[in-house]
Amino acid sequence: MKLQDRNKYFMFVLLLPWIITFLVFWLYPLIHAFWLSFTDYKTLTNQAVFVGIKNYKKLFNDDVFLIALKNTALFTFITVPITTAISLFLAVLLNNKFVRFKEFFRASYFLPSVTSMVVISLIFTILYSKSGYINFILSILGMPFPEKGWLMETSTALPAIMAMDIWLSVGYYMILFLAGMQTISDDLYNYAKTAGASAWQEFWMITIPLIKPTMLFVLVMNVIKSFQVFIEIYVMTKGGPLNSTTTLVYEVFVNAFEKGDMMGYASAIAVVLFIILIIISLIQMKLLKTEY
Repeated sequence: MKLQDRNKYFMFVLLLPWIITFLVFWLYPLIHAFWLSFTDYKTLTNQAVFVGIKNYKKLFNDDVFLIALKNTALFTFITVPITTAISLFLAVLLNNKFVRFKEFFRASYFLPSVTSMVVISLIFTILYSKSGYINFILSILGMPFPEKGWLMETSTALPAIMAMDIWLSVGYYMILFLAGMQTISDDLYNYAKTAGASAWQEFWMITIPLIKPTMLFVLVMNVIKSFQVFIEIYVMTKGGPLNSTTTLVYEVFVNAFEKGDMMGYASAIAVVLFIILIIISLIQMKLLKTEY
């Protein structure tokens, strides 16, 4: 056997565990969910009756689904720009050689992103409660606050979860931006300074173009994560009050595991979510004009 052929077989053997994992835990569930979305699946009897596009027709006449779609879109298109902007700003600050205690600040900002989401959700549930510290501080300052608690008002529940999510995520994306910035040669900035470029011009003409692949990765991953928001909703509000925090993934969970014989309908919601994510990701790649 030639050395080149042997290397190919060896590479295939190394990739085999990943390929098996992909086929068993990713591709098969995706195909199976797509099939279930066209059926009326009975969980207890494990019987699936083909119903065509009935589940998809039902989606757009379902008020709860439409509310979940609106809430998820709102959550995504508010948190993603804010999270990206703050994390990029922090990365620029901590990339400065003259900032003291950089390691401490990097670790401090990154710590929430590696902490259990359930633990953080429980802590913020207490902070947002009627007698929580946030209301206590606002009352001392004489500022208005929801008397029933931030998670008990339809107007404040979703924004409160958004704020928590932004605080939780900025550290992770800051590290990614920081890693991208540290691959940029200092010679480019030195040349720009020699040419009389301002700090803003350096950022806009050097930093942004050269971290475009990192920017694409951050935006795509952040959008996917935001559209899949679930744990904080399940722990903090269970979709309430009055479905004001119901999201698409939470609606999938409720229909699949809490309502009887709704697995086919839940699969239809999951397929719609998958298609939305594919479309948004392709649009982001097209707008950033990055090779993929």
